[in-house]
Amino acid sequence: MAYKKPSVPSVHFPKFFDKMPDLSGKTFAITGTTSGTGKIAAQAIAQKGGRVLMLNRPSSRSNKAQETISAAAPGVEVITIDCDLQSFSSVRSAVEKINTICAESGIYALINNAGIMAMPDAATEDGFDTQMQTNHLSHFLLTQQLMPLFNKAAEIHGDARIVNHSSMARKGVKRLEAKYLEKNGGNLGGDSSNMLFGGRWIRYGQTKLANAAFTAALHEKLQAKQSKVKALVAHPGWANTELQVTTDKQGGMAWGASLIAKFASQSEEDGTLGILSAAVLPNVESGMFYGPGMGMMASKGAAKPYPLEKQYDNPETIKLIWEKSCEAIGEDFEI
Repeated sequence: MAYKKPSVPSVHFPKFFDKMPDLSGKTFAITGTTSGTGKIAAQAIAQKGGRVLMLNRPSSRSNKAQETISAAAPGVEVITIDCDLQSFSSVRSAVEKINTICAESGIYALINNAGIMAMPDAATEDGFDTQMQTNHLSHFLLTQQLMPLFNKAAEIHGDARIVNHSSMARKGVKRLEAKYLEKNGGNLGGDSSNMLFGGRWIRYGQTKLANAAFTAALHEKLQAKQSKVKALVAHPGWANTELQVTTDKQGGMAWGASLIAKFASQSEEDGTLGILSAAVLPNVESGMFYGPGMGMMASKGAAKPYPLEKQYDNPETIKLIWEKSCEAIGEDFEI
């Protein structure tokens, strides 16, 4: 049975949007804004006056998103920057453009939103698992390269933010394993779509655990330097986006998922509240995890702040994620 995205109304987003602060004078960079949570976040931020840099692979969908969001926020600067997260060279090219655009303003918040889910066991041009490079390693590189712009914005505004996007799938794996962060693309468990034990889903769970571990490591290092830049992470619950549809087209969704989604999922707008809360709310503290609960069944609800979890917020995992990620991008990441 093919996955069919059910129609789910937004419950919490309208009230949240009404209370969002004025974001004029702040620049936000967001990956993956052609649909889903990234597009919702980009449009909401633009409508509140924030300048938005949308980092997407070149496509007609990217062009359409640019048109839609610009029309929804007339007079606000919305800029599309080509960035393919399955290519480190593409990320570096995007950074060059961002540095030029944001030389004076800095970047107030980077939302590392883009992701793929339960894709086939394949390698990127750089040799890494497609999911791990898209969901974590390229975001690690992007964050590392843009650090001077966060520091600049923090001096202007009093703080700046790096927001990573995890998911409930982090709970599906016990610990982060080094092999998933190495050049083993195409040799990491095969293509079973079993959502508990299948290779596709184990690889996806590793990437979402990596997102959270990166946040814990970044928070620790930023705090040690008494930085004004904050590291945060969020999860969307079961947000009713195109992510599941794309996964199904690639053979990754289990039978019956559509039926479960009718009851367990929430709208893509409500699923955006985690990353939006972390990126725009005043008095946000570094090292917090925003989402509709922290358990495996926390699939919907208003986003709230929670502390990081010991599953990844521990010395061993922090050391692993930092060393392997630096090894992957071929550079140190100095705070």
